[in-house]
Amino acid sequence: MISFIKNSRKILGMNARNLLFIRPNNLRPARRLADDKLLCKRIFKKNKLPVPSAIAKIKSFEELENFDWSALPDSWVLKPNRGFGGEGILIVYGKKKNLENTWIKADGSLVTVEDVKTHIRNILDGNFSLSGVADVAFFEERLKLLKLFKPYSFKGIPDIRIIVYNKVPVMAMLRLPTRESDGKANLQQGAIGVGIDLSTGVTTTAVQGKNRIIEYLPGTRLLLSGIKIPYWKDILTLAVQAQVVSGLGFLGADIAIDRDRGPVFLELNARPGLSIQIANLDGLLERLRRVEGLKIKTVEKGVAVGMNLFGGEIEEEIEDISGRKVIGTVEKVKLIGKNGKEIEVEARIDTGAGSSSIDVVLAKQLGFEDVLEYFSKIDLPTNFKREEGKNILEDLRSKYLAGHEDLADIDIVYSPSGTTIRPKVQIKFIMDNEEISSKLNIVERTGLKYPMIIGRKDLKKFLIEVK
Repeated sequence: MISFIKNSRKILGMNARNLLFIRPNNLRPARRLADDKLLCKRIFKKNKLPVPSAIAKIKSFEELENFDWSALPDSWVLKPNRGFGGEGILIVYGKKKNLENTWIKADGSLVTVEDVKTHIRNILDGNFSLSGVADVAFFEERLKLLKLFKPYSFKGIPDIRIIVYNKVPVMAMLRLPTRESDGKANLQQGAIGVGIDLSTGVTTTAVQGKNRIIEYLPGTRLLLSGIKIPYWKDILTLAVQAQVVSGLGFLGADIAIDRDRGPVFLELNARPGLSIQIANLDGLLERLRRVEGLKIKTVEKGVAVGMNLFGGEIEEEIEDISGRKVIGTVEKVKLIGKNGKEIEVEARIDTGAGSSSIDVVLAKQLGFEDVLEYFSKIDLPTNFKREEGKNILEDLRSKYLAGHEDLADIDIVYSPSGTTIRPKVQIKFIMDNEEISSKLNIVERTGLKYPMIIGRKDLKKFLIEVK
């Protein structure tokens, strides 16, 4: 939070949002589309963007009185067509047994058909609409909760808010429904917003309501950071496609993940709220300025730019705190052999291995053919017990280490596949811009995917991201 306050010049305020980004970029026809959920749903569907299925709509009091309530499924979502800020949305999760036309809300309370009628009358009167004018009520399918989010979400479906500007996703947050928000993913009503690293789709910092920074899901010890959002690149792509279809230059795209269908577009917001900055502990203004004026020709390019410009915050923070670099389970490595010969390979990071090893063929390419030939002539013992290994190793080292200048050591490696005695050579290699000098085992790895394994001894400068 302190760093967020220090970077206050990067923060986008309401006036700047309206004057600098909404007014010049969101022209009236595009704003009309964003404000009309049914029209937006039709246009998105026509452009093959996935949206929740519509069930029914009620445009007048006469239609309300003649509505067939038996046509509704057991669970549904009722929305005002021109609603804003999550106001006027009613979600039911099932029908009450033995009670006709009675449904159950997120908090367990019952909703009768008369309650629904009263709610729809308020919608038709425009009580939830942007300008207070008469509105339309509509029912749509209630999406199914993804198993990943079940521990984090109270009843409702979490969604992902993505700010898109100039065809580039610039900031994102996961919105988690809570008991306080009555199962709705709306921060103004008490939902939780969790910042997302745009490069990896992994959650970072969190806020509940408008400004309360939290680390754990309230009432639990579940960390809100480190959640990997599935379909991440698809979600970013969907958000940018929505901008292209809508014509809005600056928007908030709300996307949910249905258990069966995957990413589904919920709605557009031509005036997205600004609390996403607190969830990410970063300001929007600087990010928007960075992509302003860029020539983004395709959706794919816009997504790539956003992921490259505004990703990696998690790794950078971890590296700053720990002093170690974050690497994956497979990394590119440049090996420096005899006479300065360089070969680049992909290596598997194996914390189960004590030391690093390379394939025989690779060792020969690096100039160690002579030492391999020398080692092949040594009469190595076989079928010995593990407790005999120490004495055997001392004997081999005393007899043969001095026999070849490139033989740096001899090692016994115990594994489920058997016990092997291996030569070791001294090699420098570079991984993630770090130079490491190590004694590498040489072993036959023909048929295996990676010609090199990097073990624990050479991983002291690194943290491994297993995902």
